[in-house]
Amino acid sequence: MRLRKSLIFLCLLTLLVPWLRIDGANAAPAAGDISIVLDGQPLATDAAPYVVPKANVTMVPIRVISENLGASVHWSQSDQTATISRGDATIRMTKGKKFAEVGGRSVSLDNTVDAKNGRIMVPLRFVGENLGVVVDWNSKTRTITLTTPEGTGAEPGSDPGSNPGSNGGEANEGSTAMRGAWISTVYNLDWPSKASYGDAAKQQEEYRKTLDELQGMGINTVFVQVRPTGDALYPSSLVPWSKYLTGTQGQDPGYDPLAFLIEETHDRGMRFEAWFNPFRASVDATTAGLAANHVAIQHPDWVVPVQSSSGSKVTYLDPGVPAARQHIIDAILEVVNRYDIDGVHLDDYFYPSGATFNDDASFKLYNDGGFTAKADWRRDNINRFVRQLSESIHAAKPKLAFGISPFGVWRNQSADPTGSDTKAGVTTYDSMFADVRTWIRSGWIDYVVPQIYWSLSYKNARYDVLADWWANEVRGTKVKLYIGHAPYKLGTSEAGWQSAQEIVDQLNYNKKLAEIQGDVYFSAKDLLKNPLGLAGELRKYYGS
Repeated sequence: MRLRKSLIFLCLLTLLVPWLRIDGANAAPAAGDISIVLDGQPLATDAAPYVVPKANVTMVPIRVISENLGASVHWSQSDQTATISRGDATIRMTKGKKFAEVGGRSVSLDNTVDAKNGRIMVPLRFVGENLGVVVDWNSKTRTITLTTPEGTGAEPGSDPGSNPGSNGGEANEGSTAMRGAWISTVYNLDWPSKASYGDAAKQQEEYRKTLDELQGMGINTVFVQVRPTGDALYPSSLVPWSKYLTGTQGQDPGYDPLAFLIEETHDRGMRFEAWFNPFRASVDATTAGLAANHVAIQHPDWVVPVQSSSGSKVTYLDPGVPAARQHIIDAILEVVNRYDIDGVHLDDYFYPSGATFNDDASFKLYNDGGFTAKADWRRDNINRFVRQLSESIHAAKPKLAFGISPFGVWRNQSADPTGSDTKAGVTTYDSMFADVRTWIRSGWIDYVVPQIYWSLSYKNARYDVLADWWANEVRGTKVKLYIGHAPYKLGTSEAGWQSAQEIVDQLNYNKKLAEIQGDVYFSAKDLLKNPLGLAGELRKYYGS
């Protein structure tokens, strides 16, 4: 809890310590020359603060406050304006203008918002004025020392010596730092549209509009599917270009979509999680439309065709083949090593549920653990994959977040007394052979996002029952818990989804559980459709 509060004030502070004047500073220091200490604890930012010569103003990255602050940040590329809102306070700064708009009034600036090395940098002086943060500068050690109201014994966010009011700050704290949306590229579900095939400008404009609308609802993180079907939304030496960019797999779209997506996201102060579909190889019944360098063409012995109970035909990479698992890890590491992402995110495509999966050959060939039950062997395959991927990611970038979004039910109590009091027809442990409990307890993942896509009144798998169960699973661990919500169900006939209040009630329930630190919505298109007025409800809830 202490760490979380420190991060919150760091963010705010780096962002809101803007116009900090530093006596005697006549030149900008080298990158990383300025250190920040909050209540005695050293802090770090993703981009080094710097001092603007002559103006003597400290600049910090705008995205810092969006990560754990409870404030909303919006960057408008069209008019180059940064808008920061927290509670009743709103600050607007426009690049090139020497004044900021604060609560409707104009305040002069010594230095305004600027773009530097792909980061939107802002000068903010309102930490001390609005949050009671005391800012001191030590010119000899080049250290900014920040003392918060909490550090002096006062309530955070209140004026020291005054009675703290009950305002929207508590609601924002309860709504948690993570406010995410999944952006699916498979089937062109969320982005890009089929109408934009081969048109880079149109794809870019669509993404900017999507980000603007999502951020307007309070979303601060996007999980963008960069590997939908064994392919890529970036130039790769291992896998082909995704067909969802041009209509033809392997065709160069003429630009680097991933680099663009990350830059646009970061420019708005938002986080970018690279979402990988791990074991799905193709959604086509045949290999006719696959590029020559697709894994199903190059290694047909690694793939298993699957026909689900619904009749759809897809192709999976066999998790039982060690080389297939390593191929996926290598493809993910391409992105980890080359791009400034904020996290690696996997969905629940491990083994398919409700379908026959013919892996008898690999079970016989690769069962080095001596398992008698194929189900245990399958779970071991997935465990090995998750552990090895985690180790590889953190070896390359120790602080990079790695998380997984499993199906919402681990096991029913009828199968395991430690499971949830549910009657789900599918479970992550028994149907997808994904033992999330082991991942959490072993510390292989940094966060987990269970897809709790049922309402508070759905008897077989009630939202509150499952939220309680997952909160208990992460309790006492270092694994963060975010909850996956289902706006796509609003307006359907399933119990509980006849009003947008269902989502709000779920968010309010989350506040009862300290372990829940965020909300993620499936998917972006469903938020943008504004089902049953959900967009307005989220704006009110998050205080955007």
